[in-house]
Amino acid sequence: MTQLDLRVEDARAAAPPTAPPRRLPAKRVGREKWVAYGFLAPWIAGLLLLTIGPMLYSLYLSFTDYHLLAPAPTWIGLDNYTRLFTSDTRGMASIVVTLVYVLIAVPLILVVSMLVALLLNSKIGFLTGYRALFYLPSLLGASVAVAALWRVVWGDAGIVNEVLRFFGIEHKSWTGSPDTALMTIIALAVWAFGSTMIIFLAGLRQVPRELYEAGEVDGAGKVRRFFSITVPMMTPIIFFNSLMVTIHAFQAFTPAYIISGGTGGPADSTLFYTLYLYQQGFAQLNMGYASALAWVLVAVLAAFTAVFFWSSKFWVFYGDK
Repeated sequence: MTQLDLRVEDARAAAPPTAPPRRLPAKRVGREKWVAYGFLAPWIAGLLLLTIGPMLYSLYLSFTDYHLLAPAPTWIGLDNYTRLFTSDTRGMASIVVTLVYVLIAVPLILVVSMLVALLLNSKIGFLTGYRALFYLPSLLGASVAVAALWRVVWGDAGIVNEVLRFFGIEHKSWTGSPDTALMTIIALAVWAFGSTMIIFLAGLRQVPRELYEAGEVDGAGKVRRFFSITVPMMTPIIFFNSLMVTIHAFQAFTPAYIISGGTGGPADSTLFYTLYLYQQGFAQLNMGYASALAWVLVAVLAAFTAVFFWSSKFWVFYGDK
């Protein structure tokens, strides 16, 4: 044993014994617990009265025939759900329109966001300015003002047709034609890709540069490095963005309402499911049927989310595994 070790042992022997941790009195613990509950009380009350309570009541209404001006709802069981899938042609049309929108808009948003994020991740000047420029539309994309402006831009005398007329191409209102009205709403959704792009850009910054350097040493080109390094390392971010964009697409309402004037036209080509739900609940005051439509949407979103999480174990790569 060295002199240093002897000094350490002497110091330990001379040190006073460590006191056991002090336990708070039971009364004080109970008092602090109730104080904590007191601070949480407004949030708990809001959760029960403004979220859980209305949700449970709407679930009850979904099994009733209830007009908003009627004195009381009438229990009809599963008739509302049966009506949607058997005899409601507009309801089924709204489902088809929404699915088409989701299947086209979601991949386009993800692809455009990834491509722009890759561009911004390269060494270019004025990066902060470009990032803000691309992110700005996402702050305005779902607003009423932008949707109204979008309707004018794609209208008969809008900027798009003015540009086409300059090249000798005549075209009617894009939002007034059943063949192109949904396309304009998809274009608006893709235009507001900023939030998704920012998340992709943050993920790209976390990919280790050593992996790209190793790929270059092995002779891998940019395309091969993208699919062999970038995509696998970005799968958690792709999973998150895909899930959030899909949920948001199913809930799209404002652009369809403003561009179609609340009707879902022309010819129900922009009759989104949420817009049809709004028409049933707040235009026709059929709260029972509207509640059933809302709970069908909840079930669909829950099913898609479950499928996303189940499939993630086959293609999402986490660095700690």
